[in-house]
Amino acid sequence: MILFGFKITIVIDYLAIGTVTEDVWKDGITPGGTVMYSARTARSFVQNVTVVSPVAPSFDMEGTFPGINVHRIASPNTTQFENIYEKTIVNGEVRSVRRQVVRPSPVRLNASHITPALSHSAIVHLAPLCNEIDADILGKFDANTFIGCTPQGWLRRWDAQGHVSQRGANWTDADAFFKRCNAVVLSIEDVMGDWAVVEDWARRTPFMVVTVGADGCCAYINGEMHHVAGYHATEVDPTGAGDIFAATLFVALQQRRYGDDVLCACRFANCIAAQSVTRPQLAGLPTADDMAKCKDC
Repeated sequence: MILFGFKITIVIDYLAIGTVTEDVWKDGITPGGTVMYSARTARSFVQNVTVVSPVAPSFDMEGTFPGINVHRIASPNTTQFENIYEKTIVNGEVRSVRRQVVRPSPVRLNASHITPALSHSAIVHLAPLCNEIDADILGKFDANTFIGCTPQGWLRRWDAQGHVSQRGANWTDADAFFKRCNAVVLSIEDVMGDWAVVEDWARRTPFMVVTVGADGCCAYINGEMHHVAGYHATEVDPTGAGDIFAATLFVALQQRRYGDDVLCACRFANCIAAQSVTRPQLAGLPTADDMAKCKDC
């Protein structure tokens, strides 16, 4: 921007990179994806939020991201996740099990998609859902940029028909991300409950957090594990809680909300995520009341 003859660089407070989704349900389609929940969470804390995502021309990015800058990457289709719920018997009890079918965008996000304006970001959240982000994107940001990643999309697997069957620990280019990222956040479900994988990864990156649902999270600082207890909440809808946790944590860490006390930042993120599950869908995004309730970690 040029103002009165002076060049002004507008720094993006939070840049979320990854595919937004169309979530297909029995009764309709809703927008979803980590970038949606994390960007809208970040907008509760900071002013200038931007999303980079491959979407079809028909996708309503502006309506999905109110008050957020959108950077569309042209794609023949928007990634879809079809959610199918089926009844099954587990230990003699009838339970509802979700089966997913994915129809991913063919577009991969890489360094060529990061413009000079986008490179001026205080926080970058790498949020893949279908292995759509390449490691070369890391080189577009300088050492002062806080980079957080939620690697579930590098771990997800699906067959030729799109059936999501499992997630595993085969993460290509993991060490490139471990070396550069300021914080790595994943769920224990992302590695199919394999704590040996968690401990191996934790030794290879300075700060990693593993969420364990209502039990809170395990924060690994230079490989040393610290359990951070969760908060009691009456669950209404857990959708997006992990994304809300990650975005809240990245902002708290980058802003040094609690100074060098990263465990206090984890407690704050735990508390915000716990409030989110008490309300349905996007009503779970952080409110001023949530922030006031959770600020004293």
